[in-house]
Amino acid sequence: MSVMEQDSAGAPARASLVNDPKVRGLFYQALLIAALIFFGYFIVTNTVANLERQNIASGWGFVENTAGFGIIQSLVPYAETSSYGQAIFVGFLNTLMVAVVGIFFATIIGFVVGIARLSNNWVINQIAYCYVELVRNVPLLLQIFFWYFAVLRAVPGKREKWSLFDTFHLNIAGLRMPKPIWEDGSGFIGIALIIGIVASVVVSRWARKRQDETGQQFPVFWTALGLIIGLPVITYFVTGMPMYLEHPNYVETGPILRRGFELGVGFNLIPEFLALTTALAIYTAAFIAEIVRAGIQAVSHGQTEASHALGLRNGPTLRLVVIPQAMRVIIPPLTSQYLNLTKNSSLAVAIAFPDLVSVGGTVLNQTGQAIEIIAIWMAVYLSLSLITSAFMNWYNQRMALVER
Repeated sequence: MSVMEQDSAGAPARASLVNDPKVRGLFYQALLIAALIFFGYFIVTNTVANLERQNIASGWGFVENTAGFGIIQSLVPYAETSSYGQAIFVGFLNTLMVAVVGIFFATIIGFVVGIARLSNNWVINQIAYCYVELVRNVPLLLQIFFWYFAVLRAVPGKREKWSLFDTFHLNIAGLRMPKPIWEDGSGFIGIALIIGIVASVVVSRWARKRQDETGQQFPVFWTALGLIIGLPVITYFVTGMPMYLEHPNYVETGPILRRGFELGVGFNLIPEFLALTTALAIYTAAFIAEIVRAGIQAVSHGQTEASHALGLRNGPTLRLVVIPQAMRVIIPPLTSQYLNLTKNSSLAVAIAFPDLVSVGGTVLNQTGQAIEIIAIWMAVYLSLSLITSAFMNWYNQRMALVER
């Protein structure tokens, strides 16, 4: 075979190789991976060079050093002599508390307002409509400022109080309430609570299986409520009441004739927490309300008519027929709102609430460990988001239709 014939035979082979989509795909993927590796190498080497130039040592040894600053609200023991690691952990717990409490109240408010948006009562419908349109169109940061500077600054001063049932007391220093004091043997109460929760899950599965087989309903809610609350209460009395409530101590007169609450007695929620949680819950609830309204309207009206034909009233129809079907539409966007609320809690730094970002910022200013602190922020918020998404995806799968 001549040279010309070999070239003419090789040219189509090379052309077919170049035009092969799989070959082109592998080439571009390899090129992208190489570019990412080069970019990562450039970022790391440049960062290390900048840290060396500023005489900043990288590493995690700083977390064991003494923090030297106080935190106004802590769910675990903390003092100025505690370590930076303990301070960051306190900030994480505060962030987690804001997220959990905010999600709880945002869900309740959102479902109530979403159902009210579909009410036949014109007044209720318009109140819910105005709430949604007003709240979701005002920036969240402004709402936090409103609750903190306008509302919570209008409550009584430190020497006065607003009281509810002589148990909850509100003034400019925060919301004071009883604090549980656990003694020896109180661990059995926690064990009873866990047993009650597990038993409730077992009863719920048994009741669902029984209803599928016989059509008979079982009072799962009241049974679960009795197990979760009743078992710990019974255990509390059986073990000799190893827990008591420490009420806030309001001193009318003292050595210098000054009134106020005794420090360290009872539990106090600071105004920053109240303002942040209230703003997050109310703001997120406006979006949840629209999600709930859309989910309910996605359910065929024939379902409502069929349940009414069977003799069900509006309340049981909504609870037993419409909402369970609407949840399949509600859960995916609801997950996004939960994630947004958790991440929006970082705005706490605007009112000096000691959340993860605020405490981490203080640690960063004192130590200069920017890379490590930012890595902690990213890891914590990523972990919270992934855990929330995993739980909501699991719940979404349970609510999905199962073909028989």
